[in-house]
Amino acid sequence: MSSFDLYSVPVPHDTWNVPMAGDSRFTWEYDGGRDRLLNLYQKGKDKQWDAQKRIDWDLEVDPNNVAGLPEEFNPLLGSDIWAKMSERERDEFGRHQGSWLFSQFLHGEQGALNVSARIVQSVPDLDSKFYAATQTMDEARHVELYAKFVQEKIGMYYPVNQDLARLLAESLEDSRWDLPYLGMQVLIEGLALAAFGLYRDLATNPLVKQLLAYVMQDEARHVAFGRLALKDYYAELTEKERAEREEFVVEGCYLMRDRFTGREVFETLGMPVQQCMEYVDQSSVFRLYQSLLFSRIVPCVKDVGLWGDKVQAAYADMGVLDNAKADLEALMRQDEEIAEKVDAERHAQELSVRKQEVDEAIELGAAG
Repeated sequence: MSSFDLYSVPVPHDTWNVPMAGDSRFTWEYDGGRDRLLNLYQKGKDKQWDAQKRIDWDLEVDPNNVAGLPEEFNPLLGSDIWAKMSERERDEFGRHQGSWLFSQFLHGEQGALNVSARIVQSVPDLDSKFYAATQTMDEARHVELYAKFVQEKIGMYYPVNQDLARLLAESLEDSRWDLPYLGMQVLIEGLALAAFGLYRDLATNPLVKQLLAYVMQDEARHVAFGRLALKDYYAELTEKERAEREEFVVEGCYLMRDRFTGREVFETLGMPVQQCMEYVDQSSVFRLYQSLLFSRIVPCVKDVGLWGDKVQAAYADMGVLDNAKADLEALMRQDEEIAEKVDAERHAQELSVRKQEVDEAIELGAAG
């Protein structure tokens, strides 16, 4: 069966072609490089893993509540719309929500795959090319596992969100080598990392927890790469150049803020879209969710030096300015520790199952 047969609404069968501008840059300097970036490159090599083997794909998933989230996480809870829906309609809504969410994760990872490959070409420094090459492999693995998850565990795809598509296109179409970094490594990856972390921490389904914890282990390195590569370069920008990047950040953040409202689900199911969006906007859970989505972006933007009045005013307007105080290093260490904990728990469970099988075999042998 083709993926096209599983989309909630028809999508074009041809590819989405995004024109790219700029140069492919070669360097003849093969010696040296920034120690922190080279260390990140080494870590990127050491931390490669196989999505087919590391994840326990035999674990069951409820397609109507993919992550096993509590009912309180539903932004329509308490509304007249929700009260009038039958159990079958609520289940269908849950399946579409899960399909839409993980489809956006999937499409975002394909965007990251293309942008990281673009960075290998366009970045002038060899140490950055080295790391971007490991990220390209990471992103291919993420596309592989999200595609497998959506197809096998949910059985339905959603098209790419247009806010995400627009930011991807703007990141690729610009001829300046740093814009794909800024759009992908800081904005798109930063938002994805926060969203993954929120669902990782709230999910009760063990397969979803595994998948998100392992992806986040990679993504934390990707955001660190963007910070290291851009911080030095942005320190040398003129006022005009910095203002142009800050304008890009403001526009991109407003697009990212609107990316996870779920409007497409309401449209696809024929629900009263405007009324649903009003409930979403007024939901205390969704407002908290939006604020948390910027917990990785805001401190990263500040750290790379794009912290002018316009950026700060935009973050104040979105209610996310306090995120500037977040400790990115601590968050990334936590991502690493959680992935290792998930590995340890899975290993312990496998040993327990194996021990039980051995004990049963011994008992059978003794009985015989």
